[in-house]
Amino acid sequence: LYTMDWFLGLLSLLCCCCCFYYRHLQSKKACKAEPTEWPLLGHLFGLLANLHHYHDWATVVLAGRRYNFPVQAGLTGVRFFITCDPSNVRHIFTSNFLNYPKGEEYAEIFDVLGHGIFNADGDSWRSQRAKSQLLMAAPRFRSFSARCTRDKVDKSLLPFLAHVADADAGARCDLHDVILRMTFDMTCNLVFGVDPGCLRIGLPVVPVAHAMDDVLNATFLRHIFPPACWSLMYRYELGPEKKMAVARRTIDRFAADTIAKRRSDHELGSSSDMLSSFICCSNDDDVSDDFLRDTAINLLFAGRDTTGAALSWFFYLVCKNPHVEQKILDELAPIAATKGEQQDMVAFDVSELSSLVYLHAALCECLRLYPPLPFHHKAAIAGDVLPSGHELKAGDKILVYSYSMGRMEGVWGKDCMEFRPERWVTNDGKLRREPSYKFLAFNAGPRTCLGKEVAFTQMKAVAAAVLWNFAVEAVPGHVVEPKLSVMLHMKNGLAVTVKRRKVLGADL
Repeated sequence: LYTMDWFLGLLSLLCCCCCFYYRHLQSKKACKAEPTEWPLLGHLFGLLANLHHYHDWATVVLAGRRYNFPVQAGLTGVRFFITCDPSNVRHIFTSNFLNYPKGEEYAEIFDVLGHGIFNADGDSWRSQRAKSQLLMAAPRFRSFSARCTRDKVDKSLLPFLAHVADADAGARCDLHDVILRMTFDMTCNLVFGVDPGCLRIGLPVVPVAHAMDDVLNATFLRHIFPPACWSLMYRYELGPEKKMAVARRTIDRFAADTIAKRRSDHELGSSSDMLSSFICCSNDDDVSDDFLRDTAINLLFAGRDTTGAALSWFFYLVCKNPHVEQKILDELAPIAATKGEQQDMVAFDVSELSSLVYLHAALCECLRLYPPLPFHHKAAIAGDVLPSGHELKAGDKILVYSYSMGRMEGVWGKDCMEFRPERWVTNDGKLRREPSYKFLAFNAGPRTCLGKEVAFTQMKAVAAAVLWNFAVEAVPGHVVEPKLSVMLHMKNGLAVTVKRRKVLGADL
């Protein structure tokens, strides 16, 4: 009994000491949201405690620490630097680009992408980028992309939304799921030359699309957990890594089957999709199935998730800001008027939308607040001192938080949290250009996104067609927030009601 009393007294004393130490550390913080740095474990507890709202929490911390925060995780081996400082971004992505590759750890985290362009560095990256740039800049591919976009909007998206609108009064749908299905179909068509038909009435289950979601969820957690921890979970297929292993097998099977079909296609030379182009432009000895698999999967993730996430947040913001919707409709009206009233629904050619300033501005404003990639991962080859004065050591990992940068008052002004497309329009009505190190939605420097123009083309076509033909309203009380993923998907989807616009121009 005496021993038990002694033990309980010692335990109480230890708890009191921990509480006093915690209060002492809290009092020294510049930002109250900043995680406490504990002996041996560093900031790990704080990172895990805020995992459920990681992006917003990181934004608060960075705002309180002047855009920069070095993370220490003690003996776990996790050590990285988080920044959303534009001067640091320009230094890392452009001025000292060669010192900040993706790094080996990035390739391990995103191992599902193999040796594709997003994992590659050095000569491998330069070679793959040159090939992709050549193919994507070709008029044949541009024309094919525009045709695929128009066909998917005309024959799948608009009919599906019309089906929802014509159902019982108050019928709703998850617009986020609908958009991701559409971008998956479009991207598969551009990359593989096949349309999986995800957006058919009834919304069929597509295993590879679900597998991609599982991959994105697991890779986010790999950024947080120590490598030894998630590697062990992957080896024994535990927790999220079990889903990751299953998902990878599903994706590999889909890619292998599609590649085999394309290789056996006798009319391969007449196809304009990227997979066919890679096969035709290379000798059989130069292009292996592994190379085609890695290239195609990289492009599939890039096209489906980035455009899908951006469009989902765009419709969410437009639902919350009806005055923005009205301005977009006003801009579309002259084009729609030329099409007559004989059509059940109006779809727009991509060439008709290229000169619309306010629509483009609204998409840019959405990408500022909700960039599809909330952060970018880099690694330092050699020690360096950033423009902010922070010193990095060789091997340090850097997370550049584009999500947070778009919400910094010092970068975008006091109205940085407002959805205001007007900030992208000059006084004389032209589109305002912002430097890429301040607007990171399409990366910056030598790694600037090759598919930027294709993405804008797709987003404009979808946004214009949906807004002109349907009145989309968010379901009251439905909570919309970012999902715990490396892509800025919606955790609970986007529940909306869809109604046909009564008469062409009636709502204007």
